[in-house]
Amino acid sequence: MSATLYQRIQQFYDASSGLWEDIWGEHMHHGYYGADGTEQKNRRQAQIDLIEELLNWADIERAENILDVGCGIGGSSLYLAAKFQAQATGITLSPVQAARATERAKEAGLSGRSQFLVANAQAMPFEDNSFDLVWSLESGEHMPDKTKFMQECYRVLKPGGTLIMVTWCHRPTDETPLTADEQKHLEDIYRVYCLPYVISLPEYEAIARQLPLNNIRTADWSVAVAPFWNVVIDSAFTPQAIIGLFLAGWTTIQGALSLGLMRRGYERGLIKFGLLCGNK
Repeated sequence: MSATLYQRIQQFYDASSGLWEDIWGEHMHHGYYGADGTEQKNRRQAQIDLIEELLNWADIERAENILDVGCGIGGSSLYLAAKFQAQATGITLSPVQAARATERAKEAGLSGRSQFLVANAQAMPFEDNSFDLVWSLESGEHMPDKTKFMQECYRVLKPGGTLIMVTWCHRPTDETPLTADEQKHLEDIYRVYCLPYVISLPEYEAIARQLPLNNIRTADWSVAVAPFWNVVIDSAFTPQAIIGLFLAGWTTIQGALSLGLMRRGYERGLIKFGLLCGNK
């Protein structure tokens, strides 16, 4: 991972994570609003529902040693540790996130079941075959080398273990390439959210087959999660959020002002919410 990108991602999440937790809670990912995206529900419940729907989709009934790649402030890590009575390890580029996740684990009585480290997902500090569940929820889009990232997830996965990866993608391009306007839209998103680039779900599947993962499954849940951006936009302009944005600084303000980029990306079919799972 290039030092400049590493630093930008770290600074973005160092600055914005406290505000996100204050306004939106511990889960720093999309919510699930039913397969057709029409279910009305509390935003936090929608985020928890996403975790549960992913576990159901991937047929995960138990786990003993979990790695959360791009763990944020420990939302998924601690939820999974409690649900499965498992050991959970989370990695993030943000020292602020790692520290807050550690605090939250203590508050939840899960310190003995969890640890949070500042680490690069493309060079993880773990032995081969360490985890029976590798969980990556909306972090792949930050990776500058998607193949290296997936190779690392595969390396630390135990034989028989499961990788669940959920990431922002662009639409498949096997029939029609991205237009100049679509590419500009993506580049605007990259700039604001510190992304090097995104790829399509079929491209991720091709990488997974080369690893090689077994029993590979993919799905596009764009319709189910797209309403999340309307909810976030509505809540971003409350007095509490506006004050928090100014305190968090310019990069966080830019992120808030650019929420519409993601909403429009879903509306035009450019942004896709891609799922992939498989076994080692």
